Order: sequence, then C-alpha cells, then structure tokens
Amino acid sequence: MTSWVGRTAVEIAAAVREKQVTPREVVAEHLARIERLDGRIGAFRAVRAQAAPAEADEVAARGDLAALPLAGVPVAVKDNLAVRGESTRVGSAATPDAPAGADHVTVARLRAAGAVVVGLTNVPELCVFGTTEGVHGTARNPWDVSRTAGGSSGGSAAAVAAGMAPIALGNDGMGSLRIPAANCGLVTIKPGHGVVPAGIGDGDWFGMSENGPLATTVEDARLMLSVLADTDAVRAGEPGALKIAVSVRSPVAGVTVSGPYTGAAREAAGVLVRAGHHVERAEPPYPLSLSMTSLAHWTAGTAVDAAPLDPRLLTRRTRVHAALGRRFMNGVRDGSARDELRRRLEPFFAKYDVLLTPALARRPPKAAAWHERGWLRNILVNTNYSPLTPPWNLTGWPAMAVPFGTLPSGAPAAVQLVGRPGSEGELLRVAEQLEQLRPWRRTAPLD
Repeated sequence: MTSWVGRTAVEIAAAVREKQVTPREVVAEHLARIERLDGRIGAFRAVRAQAAPAEADEVAARGDLAALPLAGVPVAVKDNLAVRGESTRVGSAATPDAPAGADHVTVARLRAAGAVVVGLTNVPELCVFGTTEGVHGTARNPWDVSRTAGGSSGGSAAAVAAGMAPIALGNDGMGSLRIPAANCGLVTIKPGHGVVPAGIGDGDWFGMSENGPLATTVEDARLMLSVLADTDAVRAGEPGALKIAVSVRSPVAGVTVSGPYTGAAREAAGVLVRAGHHVERAEPPYPLSLSMTSLAHWTAGTAVDAAPLDPRLLTRRTRVHAALGRRFMNGVRDGSARDELRRRLEPFFAKYDVLLTPALARRPPKAAAWHERGWLRNILVNTNYSPLTPPWNLTGWPAMAVPFGTLPSGAPAAVQLVGRPGSEGELLRVAEQLEQLRPWRRTAPLD
C-alpha cells in the first residue's frame, strides 16, 4: 500500500486529482501519524481528528476537484489565525476559548484550493519569542527533541519536519517563519509587504508581520504562496546570472555568528558561483541603531496585542515585554525609523539582486520552560541566536530560509536569502537552484 505520509503537497494533490487516493485516506494517514508522534514533538495545540476527515469528504465531493491546486492536502495552521469552529488561543491563558465564526482569509484561500486543516499549532504567548513553549505545550525540534523547534511558528514547523503535515501556515513579524524553518530543515518565504493578506493580531505589528508557507521543498513553498498571494508573486523571474552579495556578519553589534552557520553561507555562495551567478562578499550598511529599532518595534507590537487581555493571565515575560513596548508606541507609529532603514539599504539592493546570509547565528536553545524564566534571559537568548532576521521585517522586503548543510549535531543548518520588493519569484528560483545542487533530507528520522 502506498503511504502518503512524507509525500510532497504537489504529489498528494496530483494523486487526489487523478483519483489515485481519496482526501479522506490522505488525511487519515496524517492524523494517525500525529496521534503516534505528537506526544514527543508537541506541534499541535488542537488536532481536528473528527472535523478533518469530514471536511476531506467534502473536498472529494467538489465538482472542481480536478482543478484544485491543493486537492486533499493536509495543512497545519498556526494558532494565531482563525479556523472556523476552533478557538484561537495565541499561546495564552488570557485569550478566549470561543470558536471562531469564520476562517482567516489565508485559511479560507487554502481551503478553497482543496486543503484540509488537520490542526492548530503551538506558539509562544502572543507569538512574541523565537522559542515555542507555554501553557498549551512545548514544540520540540523533530531533528533533536532536546531543542526548541523555534518560534513563533514553532508548532507549524515541527509538524512539517515530523511529517505530520506536508505543509503548514505560519507568519513572521521578526523572523517567526524563518527561525523555526531554519531550525527544522524547512523552506519558507516571508513575502514582501502587501503580497499576502496579513490580518495578524491588531495591526500586524505595525505592518511588519506577514503570513507565509512552511514546506519541505521549494516547489511546495511556491505552490502554497501562489494560493495565498494577492498577486503573481511566484512568477519564475528572468533566467540568467544574478548579482549576489554574501555577508556572514550579524546586523546586531556584539553578536557573533557561529562557525557552522558562517560555513553554510560561504559554502552556499560557492554553489551559486558554480550555478553561474556573480557572487561577492559585501556588507549591507546596517545602522548601529538597528538593535534599538528592532527592540522598539518588537515590544510595541506586543503592547498592542496585549492591550485587550487580562494582564494577570499573561506570563511575566510577556507583561514585561508589553510594558516596555508601551513606552515606544508613539515613536514607532510614524514609521520614520523604518523609512530611514529602507533608504539606507536601497542603494545596496540597487547594486545586488540578492543578499545571502546565514539564517541563524547558532543552534536553537534547549526546549525548556522559557515562559517561566525572566524577560532579560529570554531577550538575550533570542537575540544571540537569531539576529539576522529582523531587518527584513522592518524594511518589509521578502526573505527566505533555505536548508543548507548540517550542524555538528547532525541537525540541519540553513541560509537566508533576501531581495528587494517584488523579488519573491527570484528568491524562489535561487532557492530551487540550491535545492537541486545540494538536496536536503526533507523530514526528520523519527521512525
């Protein structure tokens, strides 16, 4: 019997369209894997064990089944995006347990394309941190369950890396797609501002947060982005050589990037040279004020999301983060710091088509009760392992995480690709070349 667990979304959808397998059969296999493995991984806050098979049957009965790009494909959804009939807890005890009356627009688009939501995935409280743990569970890295899956889309990444869903929906306000994707050996793209509908919390962290895919292949990431996007964001881009800058320096002063991640970026640069691109070492002109700008926007976004909630039900690290953010809100609202950062970096991206960097500075922290630890300890851990993602939320430009190489532990390493506005297709093309020339193992060896 053919197993559909471990197959790509593209493969599953093609088989369902051609009536080689039913959506119910595909969904049942993935639900069985969730039941078997998620006690070890902690990817899901809620599993739709009854609703998903019934919805799979509805997909099978659709008259347009043969045209659905995600026909019968199981998808995991981050627990800060509404799924009709399910509560949206955002990793907190302070959020209501009432079921949502309607799907978030991105969830609705996935369902319209034939996908079946198998569950809602764990996040840190209010999606603040780059580790995923809290009152609803701890998401562990399937490649090394002693380590965090990352955050804040940690549960979504863990679900895909463990083969519990072929694709997942997440979002990224300071790296929340790219961090867990890099930890868990997945492909993701944070699209540029306005490409995919946001609607994340109250104000999308001042416009920095974007919804996007988590997948095991570039082809699946491209397919999912094409379903989510308002525009033709995944057009292939013009063939030919690109001018690519490679930088292994942390944008945040005082934070160093470890050898395995600098090595991955340099090795990826060599692969792209052999693919015919013009690659050279070049440093983006990051301002010294970047770390303060990042902190101000990060905390202010949390202050907005925390405002309607009972602070007594929030964890201490979240309360401190939000309290600090309230002091920054007026300065953040006018967008002047982000405008200045864009102006500073635009000449660099006029010279280079793509920036290649390490995705992270060091391996993920231990999977632990970080939500019970102090705010400063959380900030230091997050900043020291993920300083390379926030600039591209501040600019609103597209950025990817792509698996490349391995850490000494045997877990995946990863690189980041960044482009100017409108370059999603170009970034996907470069990522696909890395995948073709240096393939990666798509799921963790859990069996």
